[in-house]
Amino acid sequence: MATTMVPDLAARPDVLPTERLLANGIAVPAIRPALRHIDNVRNAITVLSVWSYVVLIVGGAVWLNTWWSYLLAFILMGPMFARFAILMHEAAHKLLFTNKRWNDWVGTWLIAYPVFTPVQLYRRVHFAHHKDEFGPQEPDLAYYRPYPCTRAALRRRLVRDAVGISGWKNFAPLLKNTTTARFRRIGLSIFGVQSVLWAVSWLATGRWWIYPVLWWLPWMTQWRVINRLRSIAEHGGLERSKDRRATSHNVRQSLPARFWFVPYNTGWHLAHHVDMGVPWRNLPAFHAELERAGYVTDAITYPNYRALWRALSSAEEGAGSLAEAA
Repeated sequence: MATTMVPDLAARPDVLPTERLLANGIAVPAIRPALRHIDNVRNAITVLSVWSYVVLIVGGAVWLNTWWSYLLAFILMGPMFARFAILMHEAAHKLLFTNKRWNDWVGTWLIAYPVFTPVQLYRRVHFAHHKDEFGPQEPDLAYYRPYPCTRAALRRRLVRDAVGISGWKNFAPLLKNTTTARFRRIGLSIFGVQSVLWAVSWLATGRWWIYPVLWWLPWMTQWRVINRLRSIAEHGGLERSKDRRATSHNVRQSLPARFWFVPYNTGWHLAHHVDMGVPWRNLPAFHAELERAGYVTDAITYPNYRALWRALSSAEEGAGSLAEAA
């Protein structure tokens, strides 16, 4: 049973600065440019590939035209939304392309709007998260704080995600935004992109229901589960601190986890919070620098995500109202 998710001070040795890392963990100027290098060509290929995967998944299901092929396509769309989300996150940090105009255009119209995300608002909120994790302006405090919780409490949250209750809480404001003057342009743009996706899928397959069943419904349900599991694995139950090891979890990465819910190196999340200027391709290399410095140790590293989720849901029944909060 875990009573707190914050690693002990003894597990967080004071090892900075070093010859290669500054006191805040950021690389020294001599090696920083290499770690912050953005690979425009490879990122463009990545954006094209994620759309290619979607076409392959949906097209394969339609070509086979069996109940199990559509079920498999529905399941595989969850990891695809995870990929869109991480690429959108890179664009929000202006790390997708060095040309900021292209970064924002691709990040908005080819990545964020197709997955119902008003990236302009997301960027503002997300940078508040980075500025002071768990501080008074932390936008996701209610999402991260009620841990460790009981296993039953986590199960209830995941069930709400799986049946679309959480999805509707995200979808309804988008609908409302189409009627409010302040956000009408963003709301209409998002639903304009959705109309294009629906029309293209209908014309390409001859089936009107492909879009709602294999795009909108996985976003409303399966993606909510994946997103919660990933999010709480990043910050669940931690605390406000200048030491990023007390604000972000560290988990040993595996291929299954990287496929299903932490693609594009997002599982190296502690490294991302130490230096949010490092693009996703370079996070493993930066994480290795933190390990060599003794900043990241086995004592603060979970062996896998299952172990972390067990700890996050290990509170005793009746342990308190906070652990049972939504």
